[in-house]
This record gives sequence, C-alpha cells and structure tokens, in this order.
Amino acid sequence: MAPSMGLRFLLSSIIFITLNVCSLGLFEDEFHEELFIKPLPTGHIYTHFQFTTTWEVELRRKDEFLHYHLFPKALGEVLAKFSVQELHLTLTQGLWRHEKWGYPLVDAPPGAELWVWFQPGTSNVNETWTDLINVLSGMFCASLNYMDAKNTVCPKLSFRPRGATSGWFSKTSTHLLRYAALPRENVCTENLTPWKKLLPCGSKAGVASLFNSIKLYDTNYHSLGIHFRPVCTNSDCTSTSVELSQTLSAVLEPTIFNHGRQDWSLKKLFGRMIGTVCPVAQTSTIFVDVTSNKMSNYQFTLNPAPNTVENFRRGRTEHSYAIYDIRQFTERSRVLDLSAKYNQAITYSQVAPPVLYVHRFQTGSGREKGGIVSLLHNTHPSQDLVVVYMEVIPWFLHTYLHTLQVDTFTAEMTHIGINGTTLKPLHLHYVPGKDRQRPYHLELVLRLPAKSVTRLSMQFERALLKWTEYPPDANHGFYVNSAVISAMLPDDTADYVALPQFSARISAILSGNESLSGRQFVNLHTETLLVMLPTPDFSMPYNVICLACTVVAIAFGSIHNLTTRRFTAVDPTAKGLLAKLKAKLPFLRRKKEGKEKGASEGEGEGEGVLGQEDTGQSEATS
Repeated sequence: MAPSMGLRFLLSSIIFITLNVCSLGLFEDEFHEELFIKPLPTGHIYTHFQFTTTWEVELRRKDEFLHYHLFPKALGEVLAKFSVQELHLTLTQGLWRHEKWGYPLVDAPPGAELWVWFQPGTSNVNETWTDLINVLSGMFCASLNYMDAKNTVCPKLSFRPRGATSGWFSKTSTHLLRYAALPRENVCTENLTPWKKLLPCGSKAGVASLFNSIKLYDTNYHSLGIHFRPVCTNSDCTSTSVELSQTLSAVLEPTIFNHGRQDWSLKKLFGRMIGTVCPVAQTSTIFVDVTSNKMSNYQFTLNPAPNTVENFRRGRTEHSYAIYDIRQFTERSRVLDLSAKYNQAITYSQVAPPVLYVHRFQTGSGREKGGIVSLLHNTHPSQDLVVVYMEVIPWFLHTYLHTLQVDTFTAEMTHIGINGTTLKPLHLHYVPGKDRQRPYHLELVLRLPAKSVTRLSMQFERALLKWTEYPPDANHGFYVNSAVISAMLPDDTADYVALPQFSARISAILSGNESLSGRQFVNLHTETLLVMLPTPDFSMPYNVICLACTVVAIAFGSIHNLTTRRFTAVDPTAKGLLAKLKAKLPFLRRKKEGKEKGASEGEGEGEGVLGQEDTGQSEATS
C-alpha cells in the first residue's frame, strides 16, 4: 500500500513540474508597475501611474488569444473578436493646463476619447466600430454607446499608428481608423472599479494600493487610460508582440492641506502607503523628477533616500530622476511612505510657457450665429513648427468653410498693433457635416513662425433642434469636442520628456537609445466649448396644462351644476329644519330649568324632616 502511495505522489510531482515548465513557455508575458511623480511650478504635484503588460503573441493569430496569464482575458477576447490593431481610450475629468504645467506623459481631453485602428481585412468597419463601442461601454461603465455616426470621424492626417506597423498601412489604410469623443462624459468611481480589475493584482498590492477614490477624485485633474498596440520584439522588428498600457494621471494640490507649503508624502497625497509589491510584477518602481533642484533655489529632500539618481539628456537639457525599487524597501520595512520636504517656503511667480500651447474660445452673441477661435502659440525663438490641427464640430453647428481665416502675429506686430499676415495652410482636409448623420471634420497642416501667435477662426450658424433632441437640462448648453494638435517639438525643448516610441514604460526614457535625443512627438488637446442653442420654453406645456385644467374645471363645474340640478317649488309658509330647531329650543330650555328647580326643592324638604327626627330623639332621651 505504501509503495503505491509513493508512486502516485511521484507521478503527481512529475506532472505538476511538467505543467509548470509548459506554462512558463506558453505564457511569455511580463508585467511592470511604475509611478512617476513631478512637482509642478505652480505648487501642484503631478502623479502618473503606468501599468504595462507585454505579451509575446502574434496579433493576427486569434487562436493565440485563448490562454491568458497576466493579460486581462476580458479585454483580450474583445480585442481579438473585433480585429483591433490599436486601441486608445481615455476618461478624463478636468483640464490639463499646458501653459502652466507643461506637457503630461499622456495627454487627454476632458470627457471620453476613443480612437481605434482595425486590422486589414475587416469587412464592415462601421458595424465593427459600433459593436466595439457598445462592448467597451458596458465593460467600463461609460456612455460610449453615444459615439454613433453623428460623433465619429475618420481622420486622414492625425492619430497615426503608435505601434509597429508598415508605412503602407499608415498611409493607405486610413479607412480603418475611427475617432470619437464625448466631452460631457463624467468620470467617477464606477469607471475606476472595472479599470483596476484589469490589473493582475487589482488594487490589493503594489503601487495600485494607493488608489483611494476620495483622494483621486478630489484633484484638479484626473485621467484614466487604456492603450493597446503591437510592438517590436527586437531591433529589426522581424517579430512583434502586443503591449497593454493602463495609465492613471492625477494633479494634486498639497498646499491646500499643508498650510501653504509644498511638502508632500504618499500618505498626504493618497491617504495610504505602499506595503507590498504585486507578486507577479517583474519591476515595481517609483520615479521622482528632481530636475527642479538644479534649476531653482527651492530644493526638496526625499525621505527615504532613493536607490539611485539617474541623469539623462534631452536636447540641451539634463534631467534627473530619483529611482526607488519598491521591492527592496518593502522587504526591509513594512511600508514605504515616500516624502519630500522643501528647504524654504516657495514664492510663486509667473511660469515660463512651453514651446507650443493653444487656447480656444467661442465668439459672437445671441443664439443664431457665432464663431470658434483658436490661438496657437509658438514661443521658440528661432524655429518654425509644423503642426496638424484637427477640429470635429457637431452637426447642429452649421460651419462654413469660406469663413475659415488663418492669421499669424509675430512679436513685433503685436507690439506695434498692426494686423497679422494671412497664413496659407500647407494642406487642408474638410468633410462637411450632414444634419443628424455626421459631424463637420476639418484638418489643417500649418507652419507656425517662430515667436508668433497664429489665430484660426471659423464661423458657424446654430441649428434649431427638434424638441425630442434636447437633453433633460436643455438650458445647460451643448459641448463641442476639444481640438487636437499634433506636432514634433524641437530637440532643445527643455520642459518635456516624451515616452519612447518602442515602449510605454517610464524606465525606457532612461535607456541609451540615440533616437530619444531627437525631436519629440506631442499631442495637445484644447478646451472644450459650451455652446447655447435656441431652446424652447419647456415649462410652457406645464403652464398650458395647468391653465387648461383650471379653465375646464371651472367651466365644467358650472355647466354640470346647471345641467344636473333639479329645481323644485318651495312653500314660503313652510318652516325648514332650522326654523323647527329654533322653535324647539325654548321648550327644551324651559324643560331643563324645571327639572333643575324640582331637584333643588326636594333636597330642602329632606333636610327639614331630618331635623324634626333629631329633636324627637333628644326629647325622649331627657
């Protein structure tokens, strides 16, 4: 009996080891978790969480998307079913202030934004797009199902593929690209919960344990992101794998809860500390941008001290990152509470703007006509910038292309006060909108002169909607999507460090790749616009109903009373019920008084008899 049990145990051990070895060969995926912290010159703290999962599978082979290890199965099945080449989804609350904060690692507009590249061979792109957004809407508890044909465009110049692809695909397959945005979409914990469930460890361990909904949604800016793309596995790009990047960005303001000081810590920012790392994470790292310590008199000291401080150069500027290996700190102590303390109180002053930033607003008065104006600023002292400007305008704002005007103003013109010079676009792509079918789509390629402000304006006419097309709060207005600007920044841009093209990991910024030292790509999103449309008085039906009901009630009551009342002759000598009651009242009153008088006389006679009896008894006694 004993040898058979030992043999069974041996066979079980061999099978278990074999399965483990096979699983190691089958699941060739990696997971990295990173946190980037950067103090901003306005006293805010920019925090960016980056979770990157790389899976060595061939994108077009759907049979490889059947067995999952670290890659989220719920998302992988959706991407394989709808033949997705690239997917980029962001859910943002708040507006990133480029003029004061510089550029984020991942830029996103307010609300929801989704753009997808489908694989070649997709038969019906529009139908696939509709099915995909319905599935994503349910997966992330968002209103993405409103991204219908009335909000969707097919960009020709913007949103080029970010992943590994051929030049032929990016130039000739623009019909496989779809873009849509919902500027009014609100972001809350109902979106954060399904998003963090896609992480291998959820929010139970690692840097994701800092996710505190109360702190995250009490910020100036908050953005969730899902980015999926194919990447090269080697330098020659002979084979590819897939990369899933989950991002969460937040801009916090420690000066509010720290009595005006910019000192911060993980406990103060998020209300929590890091206790453990995610067990399946290959790396767990925190990066703190300490470049400002070299460029300012206001310096901060990190506690505990970092493992290393890496210096790297982008153009003419040298950057410094303090690096923390979370695994080492959590092994030595129970928790990691990273903190920074400044040597003196900071006196804030005007912040130098970045090389490229944009402001956008609407013009006009009344609710019939108006205009959209965008101001593109190029602050570089010597270099021109070539940018791609994309605008998606709703169908209910009838835009006229002949009103498009592009003027540029240099610093000398602004100082003297003369009119600007007309700037001719290098390329123009325009798709007119159709009522209740598609939006207006405009793309321009502009060359912005150095030290200039370019003014781009366009006029529109408001449409009158059907009463069923207004939202419940019709007087709130209608939102217009953010404009998107794409550009390659000069190599001497000092205030921006972009993520490399070959990897979404923050640690890849520190690599010695020579391609990172050149020009850097940037995407900017402008402010959304709130436009008022001609709105009917939705309270009028209520007033009409109340008035009509009142009139009908009064008229109906009178008419009903006249038509249903029975008239009879009344005898004037006959007494009514009230008269009879009044006649009986004196009789009843006299009767009551007689009873009371009789009762009082009976009591007096009884007292006299009792007195006589007492006298007789006394005489007999004597």
